[in-house]
Amino acid sequence: MACDLSLGRLEPCKDSVGGLRAVYFVNHGDATGYTYDVTNTDVITDVAGTPSAYKYELKGASTFTQNLNSSRENGTTFYEQVLELTFKKLTIKDHKELKLMAYGLPQVIVEDNNGNFFYAGLKRGMDVTGGTIVTGGAMGDLSGYTLTLTGQEPVPANFIGDTLAGAGFTVVSGT
Repeated sequence: MACDLSLGRLEPCKDSVGGLRAVYFVNHGDATGYTYDVTNTDVITDVAGTPSAYKYELKGASTFTQNLNSSRENGTTFYEQVLELTFKKLTIKDHKELKLMAYGLPQVIVEDNNGNFFYAGLKRGMDVTGGTIVTGGAMGDLSGYTLTLTGQEPVPANFIGDTLAGAGFTVVSGT
């Protein structure tokens, strides 16, 4: 059977941490092709085209979750990718960019605190499905943005096997 398992898994060391370091937004269609590692097709080693990856630094409450959805009755399996982001401080520039993000269908590269890069929304993009523009009531409350992006893909988000620049992205940082 083509779905037979091929590996076991040992209990790993306790040397990883949670949390996200940054997200990088890529306009859907700017990466025109992908090269996968020949021995591990879950790893992207190179992208074609001239994609820019717009970096948003994160600290704190942002999360990335991939929910496995599988139905024996329907014979289907897909992965729902959910990215919940918190951006501190309200600015005119961010207002404009987040509005464009909500109108578009970006792909998102998620960098975690372990140095992993995950390419979410690879085939179908990710939709902004909710969020807030908030100024809290107390001095210590959030004044900023929260966003939820959701995507549905046939496979989990691929790892990127190199740095983003090494894989062919032009990283654009904020000012």
